[in-house]
Amino acid sequence: MPNANEDNPTALSQVQHRAVSELLRVSPVADDLARRFQEAGFSLALVGGSVRDALLGRLGNDLDFTTDARPEDVLKIVRPWADAVWDVGIAFGTVGSQKAARVGDADQIFQIEITTYRSEAYDRTSRKPEVSYGDSIEEDLVRRDFTVNAMAVALPEKEFIDPHGGLEDLAERVLRTPGTPEESFSDDPLRMMRAARFAAQLDFEVAPEVVDAMKGMADRIEIVSAERVRDEFNKLILAAHPRKGLGLLVDTGLAQRVMPELPALRLESDEHHRHKDVYEHSLTVLEQAIDLEEDGPDLVLRLAALLHDIGKPRTRRFESDGRVSFHHHEVVGAKMTKKRMIALKYSNEMVKDVSRLVELHLRFHGYGTGEWTDSAVRRYVRDAGPLLSRLHKLTRSDCTTRNKRKAAALSRAYDGLEERIAKLQEQEELDAIRPDLDGNQIQEILGIRPGPAVGKAYKFLLELRLENGPMEHDAAVAALKEWWAAQG
Repeated sequence: MPNANEDNPTALSQVQHRAVSELLRVSPVADDLARRFQEAGFSLALVGGSVRDALLGRLGNDLDFTTDARPEDVLKIVRPWADAVWDVGIAFGTVGSQKAARVGDADQIFQIEITTYRSEAYDRTSRKPEVSYGDSIEEDLVRRDFTVNAMAVALPEKEFIDPHGGLEDLAERVLRTPGTPEESFSDDPLRMMRAARFAAQLDFEVAPEVVDAMKGMADRIEIVSAERVRDEFNKLILAAHPRKGLGLLVDTGLAQRVMPELPALRLESDEHHRHKDVYEHSLTVLEQAIDLEEDGPDLVLRLAALLHDIGKPRTRRFESDGRVSFHHHEVVGAKMTKKRMIALKYSNEMVKDVSRLVELHLRFHGYGTGEWTDSAVRRYVRDAGPLLSRLHKLTRSDCTTRNKRKAAALSRAYDGLEERIAKLQEQEELDAIRPDLDGNQIQEILGIRPGPAVGKAYKFLLELRLENGPMEHDAAVAALKEWWAAQG
């Protein structure tokens, strides 16, 4: 394992201690697997992110290995040993498996990926890497994206392999590339986004020469498939420090090519405070939304928080009194969100949920200090539907004013709205608002068959329910008959 570096003995000795304890934890699985590869005449090493995370003291149960065995040989070794095996990545030299093992006093399940030594590069016009297999671990490590991911531990002897100084960069918390950044990004342009993602995940700095290469090669990201860009962006925004990664995407010009709506916010002004930077405001809203998460990172909430104001550039108007307005930016923003997310191949459900939150994010500001009727509260709940909890978080996060009195007033007003919602939910089952009469009852009372008239009657009763709350059966029947008579 790594020896302490004389230039930074304290940091590296701490790294060494963490790595030893982490590797001892996974040894029952890693060593057993390594011995099987040895017996078959092959080498096996823990590699990449697994080594990095072991050194950081955060190694989970997802383990990455590299080997000189070809994929078909890997399958022969792994199939009798693993609990499950999958070969969906075999075209890229990767075999996946799952293995349950006893670690200490607990049974744990490990997700394992074993990849043959390889090198990969993009054709200038291709969206997919060309894969060729290598014969040495040094050849494999030099193709890795960053030095902190280009370390390995040969098993079972636990020999530390670090030809590119990844250990020192890890101790200094800096991201560099094994070769020149230009060569690395030419091999796979997605690595530019990965630099931003790792900065966000690990809270590392990106070396100046890497940033310069990102700026100079930003247009190369356009040959990468939308799905790969989306997946990398998701990892960034779900990270512990997304502001850091997003700032890097914007500063290097990458955001202009994958999500141009984001840098466009930099030039805008907020409608209430003319000099507030809407770009910075959006990042603050994202951070405040993260603080309100209850069950881990919420991709829908985070995307909505980041994109909630992207309609402002298109709706900016300079008023005669000197103010700047952004009328209906939430509606325009919802449409822009939908378009961008579809382009990045998000699922239909996620597109629907995020764009809906963007559309609704201003609704609360009509609430004032509690002037809404019960009818308005019911409609708020109905329109939010299953997104109500996220809408609560987004609305609260959207307050970034430095005026403590104003912020406290907004918080009190929303407290009041949530209390009213809770009270009405208890009284009226707001989560499942529906008319007091169903479609079959409408047909029976009016003596009509299924058709458009039933839908119109249902809609009328739903509006009545939202306006007045629950009605007694006889009152609902009388109202339906009165409406039907008026239809002629």
